[in-house]
Amino acid sequence: MPSLPDGITACLFDMDGVLTETAKVHAAAWKQMFDEFLKGWSERTGKPFQPFDAVAEYDEYVDGKPRYDGVQSFLASRGISLPRGTPSDPPDAETVDALGNRKNEIVLGLIHEQGVEAYPGSVRYVHSVREAGLHTAVVSSSANCHDVLVAAGIADLFEVRVDGVAVEREGLAGKPAPDTYLAAARDIGVEPAAAAVFEDALAGVEAGRAGHFGFVVGVDRVGQADALRAHGADIVVQDLAELLPAS
Repeated sequence: MPSLPDGITACLFDMDGVLTETAKVHAAAWKQMFDEFLKGWSERTGKPFQPFDAVAEYDEYVDGKPRYDGVQSFLASRGISLPRGTPSDPPDAETVDALGNRKNEIVLGLIHEQGVEAYPGSVRYVHSVREAGLHTAVVSSSANCHDVLVAAGIADLFEVRVDGVAVEREGLAGKPAPDTYLAAARDIGVEPAAAAVFEDALAGVEAGRAGHFGFVVGVDRVGQADALRAHGADIVVQDLAELLPAS
């Protein structure tokens, strides 16, 4: 039996950084997109070029959030105001949504070039959870969630998927709001108190705590254990295999 508190009957997993080794790909794509934009912004305004910090600023402003919300959050942190635009904006336009579309182009190219790998410890843990009779769901801000799960060979391990497509379709607020996790619990048919949330993003951990879920697991891939705890994680591990019983 996986190491979980009594009463937990469902496990809700973030994808990037928890199930798949794609968080670093997203961080690289965000940095490339923002640095290109910021260089142009510097040239037009005469303000010094300050590159995007793919660790601190990625964690604080974009990780775990819907793509356009992440753009808006980071730009606001730099005091930059752009029109919101629409999701159909071309990637070379200068709107919030266009920058998000540019980032998506970059990340899809990187995934195509590099492929997608699932964390072996996470795969073992999900198998263990399912064998124990617990429900499983993926909760991701990515609109590419299904394709990534298929590419990693783990799409069939989850009963429910709440992703960027569902966020748009249902009008759900993105993380750190708890809406996406609450939707996954609803679709599975359990109360939040009976579900555990597994997250590597600070915004995702906040969402788990805000939704009053029964257990919030922070997955520390980049050395932010203290921040994960501060944002609401009940426990922090470096790999989900740590939660498996010793053989």
